[in-house]
Amino acid sequence: MGSLDSASRGSTSALFTPLTIANGKITLKHRIVMAPMTRNRGILLPQECKLSPKVWIADELVAKYYSQRATDGGLIVTESILPSPEAGGMPGVPGLWCEEQIQGWKVVTEAVHAKKGIIYAQITHQGRTSIPAINNGFTTVSSSATPWSTEEKYPYPPPGADWSGRVMYRDYPPIALSPEHLQKTIMDYKRAAQNAMKAGFDGVEIHAGNGYLLEQFLASGVNKRTDRYGGSVEGRRRFVIEVLEGVADVVGEGNVSLRLSPFGIYNDIFDEDRWETWGGLCQEVSEIFGSKMSYVSFVEARKDEKNGEKGWGIGWKGEADDIQGFRDILRVGGIPVISAGVWDEETAFGAIEGNKSDGVVFARWFVSNPDLVERLRNGWKFSEYNRGKFYGPTSKREVGYTDYKTWQELEAEGTGTKKQ
Repeated sequence: MGSLDSASRGSTSALFTPLTIANGKITLKHRIVMAPMTRNRGILLPQECKLSPKVWIADELVAKYYSQRATDGGLIVTESILPSPEAGGMPGVPGLWCEEQIQGWKVVTEAVHAKKGIIYAQITHQGRTSIPAINNGFTTVSSSATPWSTEEKYPYPPPGADWSGRVMYRDYPPIALSPEHLQKTIMDYKRAAQNAMKAGFDGVEIHAGNGYLLEQFLASGVNKRTDRYGGSVEGRRRFVIEVLEGVADVVGEGNVSLRLSPFGIYNDIFDEDRWETWGGLCQEVSEIFGSKMSYVSFVEARKDEKNGEKGWGIGWKGEADDIQGFRDILRVGGIPVISAGVWDEETAFGAIEGNKSDGVVFARWFVSNPDLVERLRNGWKFSEYNRGKFYGPTSKREVGYTDYKTWQELEAEGTGTKKQ
């Protein structure tokens, strides 16, 4: 096992060795991945499309943001992209259900490909983490009609209200998706995946973590169904598998990847059998897709999540609360595993040598360091991010988005600092 002390740093690190994904179709030139991050910088389409009265699209500024962070042979995963108007209406979050959105995302993929980068579209249905007033009037849906157990509020006020008018999720409990509605939702995922490929994406990542719809099916604290999509751990995994199979049918298994957060408590998620739930899901994915699946991406456990979980140790059956058990399962099927949530300019070195992950996924550090890959390669100090500017919409969309400077730009100003 490698360690921080023994692992090579800079350009000689295993971070800068190739990684094959997408069933052999794509070979990444390094193992530093840009994470999916909601930034709420989409623009509102002036006119309605036939499916929704309110449509957010990506534009040239969004393309600039991703292009700034693109590298030759490096993987970028987009912010969450909604597969349908029903899937969520958060301001500034683009979807992939109409032609205007396809064209907007095409501007993004062309900008990334111009720098020889690789870009995947993350497809996300928000489920009960939305509210009707924001969500184009659509009723909130989930695995079950399980209201939130906390007083957490939706991050944006309803239209016409000021920030003091934000509402609690639990005041808008979801309805349980019927079997017919489930099949329609699978069709929405399939259409969005097809649209992603039309827009020029190199693949899609199906988001089954962070408390969104697919994780609402996985988690026993939310899924109270008694039909074939609930009741047992096998039942709770079924919808995720059917979405993956449906998407693979229309875009090819090698173009499909999966994101999981088995340790997460975000968005009021709780599960009493975490190892059985997510370990079993990994087993099914490994058996069904094997090496044909592009990769599986994990959000690692954080200390604050462990401290916040109700009965954290109950669901692990003696397994360590890290991704190694899941990775061992997926490795049998030959599926690459990448992970996020624990890496910085120190801990990333040794991750590959230490067999902790096949790739390291950076989120907020990529926000403030558009040249993050080169900073790791050359030992250049990371720039700090401004958390208050993570999310839009805002009248100055570029602030905290495309205005971060590269190390070389800072050095030219006399403010760059090379690490010793």
